[in-house]
Amino acid sequence: MNLEYKHLLPADFDPLSRVWIYQGSRPFSLSEVLTVEDMLNSFSQQWHAHGAGVKNFATVFFGQFIILMADETHTHVSGCSTDSSVRMIKEIEKQFNLSLFDRQTLAFVIKDKIQLLPMNQLAYAVENNFITADSLYFNNTVLTKREMESNWLIKVKDSWLARKITFPAVAS
Repeated sequence: MNLEYKHLLPADFDPLSRVWIYQGSRPFSLSEVLTVEDMLNSFSQQWHAHGAGVKNFATVFFGQFIILMADETHTHVSGCSTDSSVRMIKEIEKQFNLSLFDRQTLAFVIKDKIQLLPMNQLAYAVENNFITADSLYFNNTVLTKREMESNWLIKVKDSWLARKITFPAVAS
């Protein structure tokens, strides 16, 4: 699985551009990705705040994550414009019968695939070595383009999860 994504982010966006990541409860099929991309493109063209167009980027990464980014050096994204993006995401949820707002399910790269794990099963997964300190984790708490570039796909030991779990001692 090719995990390179940074080169796909818009180079002309400010590092402090706001980012919203919506993780699907399942991967989109190829035809669904194409439809979602069309929906995102339509939304992007009409996304406004205070009557001005929002410089934005919207796409699907890894067939499972919807990424929205707004460069606020041009137009500040207000509550109403944020609400319009949430409505669009809810439309996608409804149309494709999946969840995009579940913050209790975590995404990891395990055996070259994205695997979802309910947070309440994290300790079990660690105890049974399904998840290790070096497992790659999608940290959907990132808020800016800069954070997305440096802290979205990281090792569990480098994430906020490391404070919540104890890893078994490794025999030397």
